[in-house]
Amino acid sequence: MIAADSLEQGEAWCAGVFGVEPSGGGRHALMGTHNRLMSITSEHFPDCYLELIAIDPRAAPPGRPRWFGLDDPVLQAAIRERPRLVHAVARTRAIEADRGALVDVGLDPGEPIALERETPYGMLRWRVTVRDDGRTECSGALPSLIEWHGTHPSEHLPPSEVEIRDVVLRGVPEAALEVLRLPAVIVEERDEAHPQPVSAVFDTSRGRIVVDGWVPPTGA
Repeated sequence: MIAADSLEQGEAWCAGVFGVEPSGGGRHALMGTHNRLMSITSEHFPDCYLELIAIDPRAAPPGRPRWFGLDDPVLQAAIRERPRLVHAVARTRAIEADRGALVDVGLDPGEPIALERETPYGMLRWRVTVRDDGRTECSGALPSLIEWHGTHPSEHLPPSEVEIRDVVLRGVPEAALEVLRLPAVIVEERDEAHPQPVSAVFDTSRGRIVVDGWVPPTGA
């Protein structure tokens, strides 16, 4: 998840970093946001996409905190400078059970909410965990859970010259990792040398590119 001040800013960032612009995407009326998607599928991360997300200036206020911390004024100031990697989302086929297991080990991934949006290929429907305060757990390192119903966005995204090589999560409790079952993900300690909750490594036509995540203020 790449948070941007605007989709135009996010698209320009993608073009500058990867040499590729995202193509898919749409609007999330419930959250007052919109997005662009780009396929980053690889051998170890099948049906995977990069998502640029921004507050939709045409949308009415959602009446609740937006997801992924987009209402946080500190994050908003950071993304005015440039888009930031803020989070990762993990696909599941048992969102209720996995969410409950995370709660049992003392984490708050949020409640599963149902969303949908229209596309040229039909309606996309999914459930995703979102906290009531709009924040992400473990400073963004604990992935949100998503359960797709029917079509997956990757089915209609054109291939790109970008593949996800590694996802690094820092500061996720061991008990949560046993719930999430993410064998392709690298898990590390979060410390002064590596304060980023999330980092990602991409193979591109420009070579290997590392994108380190936004570092929330201490205590966030």
